[in-house]
Amino acid sequence: MTSEVTGFDEQGLLARFNERFGSANTCLHFFSPGRVNLIGDHTDYTGGVVLPCGIDTGTRLLTQKNPDKRFRFESSNFDFTADLSIEQIAYTHGKHWVYYPLGVIDQFRKRGFEISGVDCLFSGNVPNGAGLSSSASIEVVTAFAINTLFNCELSLIELVKIAMAAENDFVGMQCGIMDQFAVTMAQQNHAMFLNCNSLEHQQVPLNLGNYNIVLANTNQRRELDGSAYNERVAQCATALDIIQQALPVKALGELELKQLQTHEHLFANDKLAFSRAMHVCAENARVNAAVDILEQGDISAFGKLMNESHDSLRDLYSVSSEPLDNLVAIARKQEGVAGARLTGAGFGGCTVNLVQQQSVQQFIELVGAEYQTTTELRADFYVIKPGNGVRQLIL
Repeated sequence: MTSEVTGFDEQGLLARFNERFGSANTCLHFFSPGRVNLIGDHTDYTGGVVLPCGIDTGTRLLTQKNPDKRFRFESSNFDFTADLSIEQIAYTHGKHWVYYPLGVIDQFRKRGFEISGVDCLFSGNVPNGAGLSSSASIEVVTAFAINTLFNCELSLIELVKIAMAAENDFVGMQCGIMDQFAVTMAQQNHAMFLNCNSLEHQQVPLNLGNYNIVLANTNQRRELDGSAYNERVAQCATALDIIQQALPVKALGELELKQLQTHEHLFANDKLAFSRAMHVCAENARVNAAVDILEQGDISAFGKLMNESHDSLRDLYSVSSEPLDNLVAIARKQEGVAGARLTGAGFGGCTVNLVQQQSVQQFIELVGAEYQTTTELRADFYVIKPGNGVRQLIL
């Protein structure tokens, strides 16, 4: 339990909670971070490995039980609010942010917990649609809060699974477990090496030396609950079916790159599935290599892996976009940049860049100006610090 969260209007949130729900002096406070994936994208749902870290922005939740058996949701970020009965909470209500907490509560109830009524005020300072897992941040903070409020006594791993199931079953995004796991288990100044098949994980110290992590938001809005993301999931499932004709693998993430290349002939009628599998196998290899490289503090070598990762996501997996590619290309030309790549699912969102501390301001100014000239979009930049995972706040 900690109060070490900044960037929120504490008094404003308390006043709004009191006005809407009352009892602001007794409500509980929680925080869950967003996440940035340093390397290892589109490998989680294939049982591969990833290397994300929590960030120092995320989602605040003020909440309390209510005796009215109503489920009330408000957000400082969106106009849409909800006041639902128990009978209504198992159904979606248009295309709104309340999908995420509703999906979590639905999962608790499906597991037999009596979640009778709750008031929730959310406030986020992670840019929505930027690829920094604002949705997972909402899901995880809701799961952690419900677990606390109703004394469910579930482990953190069970809360991760609940949050992921909410995204898969209620929201309809067939994501892997990385986002929910990362924002739950993150540790300050560490990245987390996670095997998404076994859930074995290792905290890796981020020995960045004189480099900073700089996020650049393309401000090209991502809409990932459409067909493109789920289409990639289906293509990887097809690739797994094909390779299983020759090898006894249970997940594409188990496959070594040389094994895939040896059996390329099996993909004669589906070159697209082969390209998708090539990315997955090569990306897993990059993540495995990155752990040792980071522990040694070899930022130049890690930057090279980041660059290779972006190129693979662009060329083999086709999840980049013109604004993302422009932002990466411009970044790579700047002085003091070790590596630049898209982060997250792609189709817009953010890039992650490793930039020498003395070059950060110049990087922001030069990249921002050229990006706007090239794309007519304005990028936003964030210098982030790897932060801790979900927690209750004591004010």
